[in-house]
Amino acid sequence: MRKIRGRIIQRSIFFLSTFLLMAFSAFSQTIVKGKVTDATTGDPLPFANVVFVGTTTGITTDFEGNYQLKTSTPVDSIKVTSVGYQTKAKAITRGTTQTVNFQLQEDVTALAEVVVLAGENPAFEILRRVDKNRKYNDKRKLEAYEYDTYTKIEIDVDNISEKLRQKKTMRKITQVLDSVERMAGEDGKPILPMFISESVSKFYFRDNPQLRYENILHSKISGVGIEDGTLVTQFIGSSFQEYNFYQNWLNIVSKEFISPIADGGRMYYEYDLTDSMYVGDHYCYRLDFFPKSPQDLAFTGTVWITKEGYALKQIDVTIGKQANLNFIEKIKIQQELEKVEGGAWLPIKNRVLIDVSELTNASAGMLAKFYTSNKNFTVNKPHEATFYQHPIVMAEDARLHEEDSFWDTLRHEPLTDTEKNVYKMIDTLQNIPVVKTYTDIIKIVVNGYYDAGKIFIGPYIGLFAVNNIEGFRLQSGFKTSYDFSGRWVFGGQLGYGFKDERFKYSAFVQNILSRDRWTTMSVRVRRDIGRVGIDDEILADNYLFLAAQRWGVFRKGYYFDEARFNFQREVWKGFSQRIAFKYMTFEPTFDFTYRKPSEGGVYDTASRFQNAEVMIESRWARDELFVQDGNDRISLGTSKWPIITVRYTRGIKGIAGSDFSYNKIRLSFYKRVRFGPLGVGYMNVFGEYMFDQAPYPLLSPHLGNQTPVYTSATFNLMRYGEFVSDRYVGLQYQHHFEGLLLNRIPLMRKLKWRLLGTANLIAGGMSKANQKLVTANEEDGIGYLTNGKPYMELGYGLENIFKFIRVDFIHRLSYLDNPDVRKFGVLVSFQFSL
Repeated sequence: MRKIRGRIIQRSIFFLSTFLLMAFSAFSQTIVKGKVTDATTGDPLPFANVVFVGTTTGITTDFEGNYQLKTSTPVDSIKVTSVGYQTKAKAITRGTTQTVNFQLQEDVTALAEVVVLAGENPAFEILRRVDKNRKYNDKRKLEAYEYDTYTKIEIDVDNISEKLRQKKTMRKITQVLDSVERMAGEDGKPILPMFISESVSKFYFRDNPQLRYENILHSKISGVGIEDGTLVTQFIGSSFQEYNFYQNWLNIVSKEFISPIADGGRMYYEYDLTDSMYVGDHYCYRLDFFPKSPQDLAFTGTVWITKEGYALKQIDVTIGKQANLNFIEKIKIQQELEKVEGGAWLPIKNRVLIDVSELTNASAGMLAKFYTSNKNFTVNKPHEATFYQHPIVMAEDARLHEEDSFWDTLRHEPLTDTEKNVYKMIDTLQNIPVVKTYTDIIKIVVNGYYDAGKIFIGPYIGLFAVNNIEGFRLQSGFKTSYDFSGRWVFGGQLGYGFKDERFKYSAFVQNILSRDRWTTMSVRVRRDIGRVGIDDEILADNYLFLAAQRWGVFRKGYYFDEARFNFQREVWKGFSQRIAFKYMTFEPTFDFTYRKPSEGGVYDTASRFQNAEVMIESRWARDELFVQDGNDRISLGTSKWPIITVRYTRGIKGIAGSDFSYNKIRLSFYKRVRFGPLGVGYMNVFGEYMFDQAPYPLLSPHLGNQTPVYTSATFNLMRYGEFVSDRYVGLQYQHHFEGLLLNRIPLMRKLKWRLLGTANLIAGGMSKANQKLVTANEEDGIGYLTNGKPYMELGYGLENIFKFIRVDFIHRLSYLDNPDVRKFGVLVSFQFSL
């Protein structure tokens, strides 16, 4: 009996312990936390789905890629999915708290087409509501806004092939590469950091008129080859990382991309309503989308739309290598937005990645990563327009404090361990001699000058040339740097022609009177050789053309001595004023004479002349953006408004023997025109009017082109000196269709060729008074445009052939009876374009 009772007690204890163990397991929690990153770039993956396998318990990673999941249900694995990435699962330990990190590999397979079997696609109704509420949610509705912003930029070398690793140069940085291997992680790909920067700014915007101002308060920069960092600092603020997906078209790397929530997005995208969930405190619809044509400049990705108000809450988009872009493997943009006072939604976090592909199998690629965090928003409190005078300003002490302890108080979130190691590796790279050498070489190639500390030696683009007058020409020069003086700039060049045995020289001095409202005064003297019709004032920005015109056969070349004074000031934002004085002599190398105008109708002839003139110029470019690089001010162009220039020139007779008195006015209008899906156009309208008499080299010899190379600044089927005018109006227009038509042709998609069209037109003439100054020996070589009959040429062509080659087919439509006319031409040029 006792044995029976003992067995009963043992069994009861067994069943009780089993029950208690099961109960404990049922009520004990499994807690898993960790981070999801891109295996290639190391960047966090926000908005990825993390779920316990076999359950509906899941969560979406935050903007930093972090997640935390907990469950009381018995589970043994966890899975992560994200659009464009391979799904990955890992085993976990039941009933414990643990950390599980994921590195996801990109999924290179194409997405399947969305198929809706019955009724309307439910995503369309959500998109209609997004469009209906756009006027309430878009930040452009705000009168003004401002916020504190933190920006972080990192540039790395990736895809370092084994062949490249074995090169002598790379073997010398083995120590750094070994560190990179350790940092990459179990599934990650090693990348070699070259640059990292952080900045803290205050950003301001106002509407009507649209004005922006960013005050960079603090900046920290570490990069291979970066010594001063003043120019770089102006590019690392939030101004260059701002994307608004409520716009129908977004400008990214100089290309126009259609937004997935554009009012015409259904023409370009397929959509799928895949889920609904809470994102923070907002219940959201999740829409996945991809381009109908992979070659279009459109995105693949996911967007989260709030149920209340149908606002954009989160977006994760990618542009793949199938898009009609050069050198770009991938562009990825991630954004998180919050509602601010006034009802609009502003981005609180942005992350942009640009993956540049390898140019050859033996080279490496490049990653550019941008991150911004915004907080402390103030809306609808605009400042006076003068407050936005300068779009980007760097505080004088912006780079004085780079200690880690100081920056720990400024960052919106701390650096990761990987980012801390990036700073250390860059410091190591900078101290390797071979890296320093290659950095100096790259600087010379990019800048054209060798940086010798307080002076720059060069430019090397004009080091030598060969032409029929000078023979072999050798030239060198210098200019002082900001290290020499932040106010005074001195420079000069010296050249020698071995055929004409003449020295040529130039020397200048410039004083920067004000950097606040950019004001400069300069004096230059020069002795050199030129060509009739080449105006270095008008072509000042086309330095490659000016250097190239020193080569070949000089038709109508001349020697000259010149003295020039120039004063320029930005009167207010977008409007600048310039006054200049120029004196020059003209000594032709060709058979040139002209009739000198005199009283009583009597004409003497001469072959040389002196000329003095004063020029007053007004330039208006309302939203032009400038950055300052040492003592240079660099224009980044305009975004929306045209550039309008008006110039008045007065010839003054009698100064230092000057022979002519005249009045001349010139007007130009330049604008980049966006046509959305139809591409982009570049329009230049210009005209000039001479009121008095002067020999034709002082008038307007229109720039022809007798080479097989296409040049946008010339009339490409016009002969040199074929037409000269003293009054004219012209139009030069280029239209780039991008991949609009050729993307639809299956055999052409992989080639990524792009169509373009050009039109050049000029109408004008020469007065009888100025025609009388041309002597008999010049009449055969000088032509005039007939009043009412313009010169016209139209063209079409292909660009992006082998990524660099452009071919233009040009038809000349007027003045076809002139001697030696080319009615049709095939011209080739080389260009770098994304």
